[in-house]
Parts: sequence; structure tokens; C-alpha cells
Amino acid sequence: MKRLILIAVGFTLLLAASRSVAQQPGPPEPPQAKALIVRWYGQSFFQVETAKGHRFAFDPHGIEAFGRARVKADFVLVSHTHDDHALIEMIDVGEDPKTKELKVIPASDVYRGVVEVRPGKQEWKTINERRGEIRIRNVATYHDTMNGLQRGKNSVFLVEVDGLVICHLGDLGHELTDDQIRAIGKVDILMVPVGGIYTINGEQAVKVVQQLQPRLYVLPMHYGVPNFDDLAGPEEFLDGIPKDQLEKRLTTNELVIPLGLQADKFKVVLLGWRKPDAPPPLPPKEPKK
Repeated sequence: MKRLILIAVGFTLLLAASRSVAQQPGPPEPPQAKALIVRWYGQSFFQVETAKGHRFAFDPHGIEAFGRARVKADFVLVSHTHDDHALIEMIDVGEDPKTKELKVIPASDVYRGVVEVRPGKQEWKTINERRGEIRIRNVATYHDTMNGLQRGKNSVFLVEVDGLVICHLGDLGHELTDDQIRAIGKVDILMVPVGGIYTINGEQAVKVVQQLQPRLYVLPMHYGVPNFDDLAGPEEFLDGIPKDQLEKRLTTNELVIPLGLQADKFKVVLLGWRKPDAPPPLPPKEPKK
């Protein structure tokens, strides 16, 4: 009998101890590393999401071959006036709760580096503005090698956020001058057109990268892909890049950049234009009758 009592007492103590251990909080989970995320939607359309969740978009388009993706953004940066870089309707700011119609991003949150003051007459618009922790500025360039006589003006946009400088060259049509290089300054992430025909070609793009010497990443843009071959492909540009500085990530449109990242030399990352698991884009809106 005494033996049974001892066994029962021991089991009770063991059960109480296990419950006590189970109730003890475990070690705290390590905090998630802060990062900036860049997403490419084909042509020159990028979305950048900061570590705090602010989102801005460069040169939105609605090209069918790239899926007409509508992208969320708090701010939009437009390098020039052509429709395949300035389609603000592709920015998703939700629906009007009353009419259920898609809302348009406020004009105060759209930065246009080139404006058309009258038909056929373009002017650069100088931008140097802070929006909270984000600084947005631009540098005047041309869309061609003829001082804009062929295709007009272009604006290089720079965004400073999360301790990084992001440079989007828009439809740059020429190599940079010394003054433009100084005005652009330090660059961490560079988005450069490489497809030629309407912009600098691959060989010229290599020279522009050498001019700017970005610290972390170079993201090729505005080039031909299998669904959209109006432009030359990226091969000419990639041939000018050392193989140890080239990485192809064609199964994703996303690049995650940890804050504080260090690198001995920049890396060229060739992205896909949409994630394979991305939801289908919204169909074009039916016109009102």
C-alpha cells in the first residue's frame, strides 16, 4: 500500500513539474531582418517597398504582354511622358467605398520629371522633395543622342530611403556627361535600360554602369523578352558584365535587399517580370455606356 502511495505521489510531482516547464516562456524569436524589396513588372515598371512598408513605383505601364498588373504605391515617379512609362491607372489605391470604382492616386503623390507644357513642347520639372523618411529628386537627361530633338526629354529619378540610394534612369538615350554624373552622385541600386532602339543599347549601358559605379545592384530593364520582343534582348549588356557579377533570377520578379548589406562590387541581377504564383491581373475596365 505504501508503495502505491509513493508511486502516486511521484507521478503527481512529475506531472506538476512538466506543466510548470510547459508554462515557461521559450526563448524570444529573433527579430526579422529589415529589408528593402524591389519588384519588376516588365519594361521600366518597378515597385520598391521600404522596410517600414512605404511603397513607390517607377514608370508604370499597361502592356498586355506583361499582364497589365495593377500595383500598390504611395508615390509614383514618371521619367517622361510616353504612355508605356506614365500609365497612372495601373497604380492600385483601392476602391471608392460608395461607387465601388477604382480610385486614382492623388496628383500630389505623382512626380513627373518631364511635363508637356503645350502640344509638342516639353520641359523638365526639377524635383527635390522629402516625404517623411523618403527623399525624391531628379536629374535632367535626354531620350536620345540629339538633345531631345528625336524623342524628347527624359528624367533620371533618385530615391533615398533606408540608407540606400536607388537610381532609375528612365528612357536614357545617351551616355552621361560629367555634370550629370556629379548630379546623380552615389548610387546603391541602379535600374538601367539595355534594349536599345529607343534607349541606350547594351554596350552603352555597360559604359553608363561604369560611369556611375553602383555599390550593390544593377537591374537591367526596358529590353525584349519572349512575350515582348519589340526591343533587343539583354544579351549585349550581359556580355559586358564579368560572370562572377551576374546572377539570373528569372523565376521571380523580386529582389530582397537586407539593410546594411555590404559588397566588394556590384552584382547584376536579371529578374523575371512576374512571380509564377502571382494572381492574374485585373481585366481592363469596361467603358461606361
